[in-house]
Parts: sequence; structure tokens; C-alpha cells
Amino acid sequence: MNLYPSTILSSFACLQLILLLSSNFQWCQANSSGNETDRIALLQFKSGITSDPFRIFNSWNDSTSFCNWRGITCGRRYKRVTSLNIIGKNLVGAISPYIGNLSFLRTLVLSNNSFIGEIPQEVNNLLQLRYLGLKRNNLGGNIPTNLSHCTKLEGIGFSYNKLVGKIPEDIGSLVELKYVGIYRNNLTGKLPSSLGNLTLLNSLYAGSNNLVGKIPIEIGKLSRLSAFQISVNNISGIIPETLFNISSLSTFAIAENQIRGTIPYNIGLNLPNLKFFGIGKNRFYGSIPDSFGNTSKLELIDIGQNNFVGQVPITLGNLKNLRKLRLSYNHLGSRSANDLIFLTSLKNCTNMEFLSLNVNNFGGVLPTSLTNLSSRLSELALGSNYFTGNIPTGLNKLVSLSGLGMENNHLIGSIPSELGMLPNLQALYLDQNGLSGQVPSSIGNLSQLFGLYLTGNNFEGNFPSSIGNCQSLVELNVAENKYSGAIPKEILSLPSISKLLNLSWNSLTGNLPTEVGNLKQLNTLDISANNLSGEIPTTIGQCLSMEKLYLNTNFFRGSIPSSLASLKGLQELDLSQNNLTVSLIGNKKLCGGVPKLFLPKCPTKTTRKPVAFKLSIIIPCLAVSAFLIFIILACLWRRKSRKKSHSRTTYVGKLLNVSYKDLHQATSGFSESNLIGLGSFSSVYMGFLDQQQRHVAIKVLNLQNLRASKSFLAECKTLGNIRHRNLVKILTYCSSLDYKGNEFMALVYQFMENGSLENWLHPNPDKRSTMKNFDLLQRLNIAIDVSSVLHYLHDECESSIIHRDLKPSNVLLDRDMIAHVSDFGLAKIISTINDFSQSLTSTTRIKGTIGYTAPEYGMGSEASKRGDIYSYGVLVLEMFSGRRPIDEMFKDGLNLRDFIRMAMPERLEHIVDPILLETEATGEAISKKNDNNAVIIMNLSSMKPKVQNCLLAVFEIGVTCSSESPNDRMNAGDVNRKLHLIRNAFMLN
Repeated sequence: MNLYPSTILSSFACLQLILLLSSNFQWCQANSSGNETDRIALLQFKSGITSDPFRIFNSWNDSTSFCNWRGITCGRRYKRVTSLNIIGKNLVGAISPYIGNLSFLRTLVLSNNSFIGEIPQEVNNLLQLRYLGLKRNNLGGNIPTNLSHCTKLEGIGFSYNKLVGKIPEDIGSLVELKYVGIYRNNLTGKLPSSLGNLTLLNSLYAGSNNLVGKIPIEIGKLSRLSAFQISVNNISGIIPETLFNISSLSTFAIAENQIRGTIPYNIGLNLPNLKFFGIGKNRFYGSIPDSFGNTSKLELIDIGQNNFVGQVPITLGNLKNLRKLRLSYNHLGSRSANDLIFLTSLKNCTNMEFLSLNVNNFGGVLPTSLTNLSSRLSELALGSNYFTGNIPTGLNKLVSLSGLGMENNHLIGSIPSELGMLPNLQALYLDQNGLSGQVPSSIGNLSQLFGLYLTGNNFEGNFPSSIGNCQSLVELNVAENKYSGAIPKEILSLPSISKLLNLSWNSLTGNLPTEVGNLKQLNTLDISANNLSGEIPTTIGQCLSMEKLYLNTNFFRGSIPSSLASLKGLQELDLSQNNLTVSLIGNKKLCGGVPKLFLPKCPTKTTRKPVAFKLSIIIPCLAVSAFLIFIILACLWRRKSRKKSHSRTTYVGKLLNVSYKDLHQATSGFSESNLIGLGSFSSVYMGFLDQQQRHVAIKVLNLQNLRASKSFLAECKTLGNIRHRNLVKILTYCSSLDYKGNEFMALVYQFMENGSLENWLHPNPDKRSTMKNFDLLQRLNIAIDVSSVLHYLHDECESSIIHRDLKPSNVLLDRDMIAHVSDFGLAKIISTINDFSQSLTSTTRIKGTIGYTAPEYGMGSEASKRGDIYSYGVLVLEMFSGRRPIDEMFKDGLNLRDFIRMAMPERLEHIVDPILLETEATGEAISKKNDNNAVIIMNLSSMKPKVQNCLLAVFEIGVTCSSESPNDRMNAGDVNRKLHLIRNAFMLN
């Protein structure tokens, strides 16, 4: 009986042992299977790599356990992959979806490589994943949609890639997240409100994307948030008040958005840990709070390019850790002597490295307290204010200074010689002041100087020869001064000058030294408007990097050196207003042209090689293009035999061969959905030509209008003879019969992606938000483009061409917003040899468009250059005022020109396009509305000084060009030259 219980116990223990062994066997099988799964997943990952310059994967083979492969970490117990970490090894390839089989993976870091393709959706299977780091690659596609499955994620690093789409709304379910880095991608949409659920979140970096909408108020709940960075997006609205109450906040960066509002008065009390505060380039307004002085940890304050007003608080001097203070492009100060009192307190900021106060309303004499600023200061920007008096002495104490800007003020006196004692100075901006005397020879001590800008002062005498010691000089601009004597050979002996050498608008005399050939890397040389004489040296052909060369308005004589043909990259050349002569001797292959030149006829089948250098200013448009001859012959032939062919295609030389069928297919049967323009002579359609795989504009002539054929011939003749970057490019034409046997004529042009200037100035209501980006510089560039065309047509072609219908709808804009003048249907060619072309267009009925037509045309005067200038003046006034010349407000003798002329300069804000005011000045003020829902126009003081100056100068040109009397109008060359100066002044400030 005693054995029975023992037998039972023994049997039970045996059973237990069997079960245990069975369990262990199953675990071993599972573990073995899991290991093999990991190994296969890693090998699949390796197979997706196409470039491994550091040979990371040489160790990834079966000679050793995968746990010993480079970049791999395994768990101690199960020997499963827990970490795949390969950073900065220049790997190229795609991330294999097999990565999702590494089910024990906790860390996946592949940052600083060159992975392409998309983030595989299979990462959603990594349920143990804590950190996913893929920044600085070339990954595209969307953020994986089901990343929320990885509920243990603590960090996401996707910055510096090419991700698109929206931030997933369910990101808020990853409640363990502490770090989100999606900076610098192409993400769109809004910041999800679910971010407010991430109560552990410490850092959010979402800048440099295309995000829109407002900052969700839920973000104010993130009590542990330390870094909030959403700079460089299109986020708007105001900042939630609760966000300014997160005491842990250290980095607050929202620069370059459309955010508005004020800075809370108690910001320095509520954010004691703040180190970086960047809200530049937004729409903030109000004053700078005194409480900033309490944020003792602050290292950076950037509130530039907003609408702040008032005085700068002296409490900023309490910030001993402050390294960068950017207050530029605001309305700070009151143009008074007390504006810079705060500078005295900044002497306590001994770590200051950057101080920018430019483009404000600061006034008074520059104080000597400038010299007490930190010796670590490397950049000091004081330009575009209202400072008076002399440049203070003692600036040599700022031994770390690399950039000093005092441009566009009212400074007088001479340049202190001690500026030459700044050993690290690299850029010196003193242009557009009233400085005088001579540049001190100590300037030659600045061995690191790469940019010296002295334009628009009263410097005189000779430039110091010591400039030859500035062996790092890249750009020298001393235009618009009173320098005399010869061009210093020391300047021309500086091979480092590569960007710009501008000595224009001085009183320099003598020859252009042969040493100019030393400037082999120079891009732009401008010595125009001086008293230089002699011949142009042949050594100028050694400046092989030259793209722009201006020698005009001097007394150069002799022939143009043939060595200019060596300048293969030359884009702009101005030799006008000199005493140069031209010889055709030696050009044995020159043919065609006007009979007066007695040149042989060109062979019809000879392929001409491109000429490296074109004398476009001396004898432009030398040969009458074969294009015209073929067109006229084709048109005559078509009239005689148009019933012999149903769909015949005509073409010229090597132009694209298109038929009516081609154009019919390209426009979906000339569908209304493709109609982009309609006139009395023609309809313009957008089409897609399969032959060239590109979009084109197809101008179909309305042959029921008897003048359409005449317009067709005029346009063909004009565009067949001229070439200019700002003229619309004709690709081919078609003269045929349509499917009904009717006569069909069409011209095919290069397609302009941004439509017409008319559409940008007067957009449809549904497109008005897009047009708000039509800023001052873009309009200025367009005005220059159009004036350049007129200068070319009027003055640089052998036979002057009068456009006669210049208006916004005939100015087309390509994808880069470069203007192209179109529609030469009314053009008239004035030839000194014959007047053949006049018979094409001379009629008293075709004179242009009401509002843009010169008043003398209405009295029977012939077409003239001055008539085009009148149209251009009206166009300029319309561009910058936003008002059509036929607006309903212009009646009872009032016109656009008088409306603008009477308002200048005191009421400038009443004549400027409101959209332009919003983009260039105080956007906050323009967006406010009164009780009647009417927009409040800002006052003159709200506009930036450089914007005021630019607008006044441009309006003055428009008013002068649109004068009643033709003799009072400017010529196109002077208009173009002045606009370039206006743009240069605007961009330098």
C-alpha cells in the first residue's frame, strides 16, 4: 500500500517532465524559425542596396552569425535583431519591405545616407519599434498610413527627405512619442489637432514644408514641449495663448509663415527657459515687450521682417547669453536721436555675434556706444535707416567683425582709416550715402575683403592703389561717384574679382588698360558713363567667364576687337554711344542683308553654323530672314490653289511640320475648354503637340475679318526678322483648309505657363489669393523686360519696329515669370531702305487699344516710337497701381496718368495696388476692416523706405512716358537704363 502513492507521484513527475521537454522543444523550434526569418529579412535588405562605398555589407554573409554583422544588434536571450543602425555611410538603394519581418526590432536608424523610393508600409509590423530614424535621405511618397500600429514609438526622424502628402491624423495615437522630426520635406495639409494627445512630446520639428492652416489650440496642452519648430511653411492665424504658457519651452521657431498677432507682454515671465525665439518674416505687430529681459537663457531673438513699432527696450541688455539679435525690416524707431539708447545696454551682451537693425526708422547720429559692443560681434547691419553724421571712430575695437553694413542712410564725411584695422572684415557696405573725400589707403590691409560697395556717394580723386593688396576681393562696386583719372591697373590685376567690377557713372579718363585681360574669372564688367577713350583692348577677349559687358557712353574709337568672339558665354553687351566703327572685311561667308551692304545672296540649302558673338547693337537684324519670303509665297500660292488640297501643311525650312489635323487634335477640336484668349482678329488655344511632346499656344486667325490676313502677314514678317529673349517665340504656322474646306490660318507659339500680365493685374475672384504673391520685384522685372524689348525694337534693329498695341494682355509670362511681348499683328516696320512693310499695316483704322493708344494717333499722326512709349507708360502705371486706364473712375477729364501724378509723393499709399501693399508693406494693417467691411488703407509711414523710393521712381517713369506731348516722353533706352538702376537700389537695400 505504501508503494501506490509513490508510484502515482513518480508517474505525475514523469508526465510533468515530458510536458516540459515538449514545451522547450516547441520554443526552440519557434526561436530557430524566428532567427531564420531575421536572417532572410536582413539579406533582402542587403539586396536592395545598389551602392556601398564603405563596404558595410562585406560582413553580411554566412561565415558568421547575423548578430555579428556590422550595424546589427541582437537581444541577449533570444538572439533576435533588436537594432539596425547604419548612419552616414552613403548607402544608395531602396529600403526592402522585408524590414517589416524583424519583429523584435526596437531601433531602425538609416540616417545620412541616400536611400530612395518610399518608406515601406511594412514598418507598421514592427510593434516593438521605439525609434525610426530615416533623416537626410532621398525618400519620397507618404508617411506610412498605419504607423499608428507601432504604439511603442518614442521618436520619428524623417527630416531632410522628399516626403509628400499630409501628416497622418492618427499620429495622435502614438502616445509614447517624445520626438517628431519631419523638417524639410514636401508635406502639405495642416498640423493635426491630434498632436495635442502626445502628452510626452518634447520636440516637434515640422519646418520647411508646405503646411497650411492654423496652429491647433490643442498643442497648448503639451506641457513637456521644449522645441516647437514650424518655420518656413504657409501657416496662418494667431498663436494659441496657451502655447506661450508652456514653461518648458526652449525653442520657439515659427519664422517665414503668415502668422499674425502680438508678442505677449509677459512672455519673459511665462517662458523662463526660452533660448531661441524666432518669428521673423511673419505679420506680427505691436511693440517689443520689456519682459524679454527676464528670459536670462535667451541666445537668439529674431523678429525681423514684421511690422513692429516703437523703441527697442533697454532690458535686452540683461540677456548676457544673447548671441544673435535680428530686428531688421520693421518700423522700429522714430527717426529721432533717442532711437539707439538701447545700444548702450547691449555692451553687457558679451557673447553677441550678430546684430541686425537695418530697414527700420532708426535715426540720429550713430553713437560711439557702437564701439563698446561685444568683441565677438561678426556682423553689424545698420543699413536703410535715417542715420546722420559721420561714421563713428573706434570701430576697430570690433576685431571679429566680418560684415559691416551702413548703406542707404544719410551719413557724411569720410571713411575712417581705422576700418582698415579690422582683420576679419569680408564685406563693407557704405553705398547710397553722402560720404565724400577719398577712400583711405588702409583699405588695402583688408586681406579677407571679398565685397566692397561704395555706390552712390561723393568719393573723388583716384582710387587707392593699395586695393591691389585685397587679394580676396570678388566684387567691387564704386559706381555713381566722382572718381577721376585713369582706371587703376591694380584693380585690373586682381584675378580674384569674379562677380562684379562696376566703375560706371564716374569721370574716369584715359584708356581701358590691357590689364583687363587679367580678369579671367569676371562675370560682369561695367565701366559705362565715363570719359574713357582709345581703342577697346584685344586682351578683353581673355575674360573667358564674362557674361555681361557694358562699355557704353564713353569715347571709345576704332573697331570692335575680334577677340570678343572668344567670350562664348557673353549674354549682354552694350557698346552704344561711342565712336566705334565697323568693318565687314574678312567675313567671307557673310551673305544676305540689305542691298546697301552689297553682300552676296545666301545659298538656300547651306547650313549655317552658329556665330559665337553677335554684333546685336551695331548691326542687329542684318539679314532679312528667309522666314518672311517663304510665308508670303506660301500665302499667295494658297490663294490660287486652296481648293486642290483638303488639308495641306506649309512650313519653312526646319520649322515643325504641322497640319490642320495636328492642330485640331492638339486642341481637342478647338474646344472651348482650351480657349485662353479671344480677340477681333483671332482666337488663342492651348494645345499639346504630340510631335514635340509639349504644350503650345495656337493662334487661329478669324478670316471673316478682312484685316486678319494683314495682321497675319505683319506678325509673320516682324517675328521672322527679330530675336530677343523677351519676345514671344514663334514655332511654326499652318496655312491650310479645315475639314469643311474653309480657309484656315494659324500661328503656333511657345506656351507661356503663367498666362498674361492682364490676368495677374486683374485676376478673377477665384484666383485672387494666388495673385497676392505678385510682389514688387516681380513687377519691376516685368517692366524691365518690356522696356528691354522696346529698346531692341526701336533702336537696335536695322529697321525700327513699332509695336502699336502694347498692353497687359499682350505681355505673357513664362514659368519663371519672365515677360515676353506678343501680338505683332499691328506692328509697323520703318525701313531706311524701303517702305515695303508699311503697305502691310498702314491704315487709319488700326491704331491699337483704347486707353493705351497715344493721343496723337487720334489726330491722324503716323505710328512712331513715341507712341509705343506712351502705351508703355500707361502699362507701367497700371502695373503698379492696379487700375485700368479705362476704369469707371476716370471721367470728366481725369485719366490714370493725372490721378497718379496729382497724388505723388504725399499720397503714395492711395495710388499703389492694394495687393502690392499687402505683399511689400504692413500686411496686418491692410487686412483689417472697418465697420462697413471696407479695407483700411495704410498710411505712408507704414511702408518700407526702400518700397517708397522704388514706387515713386517707377511712377515717375510711367508719368513721364505717358505725357501728352510726344517730345516730353523718354526713349526706350533711357527707360531701360533707369529701371535697372532702380532695381539695383531696391535689391541692395
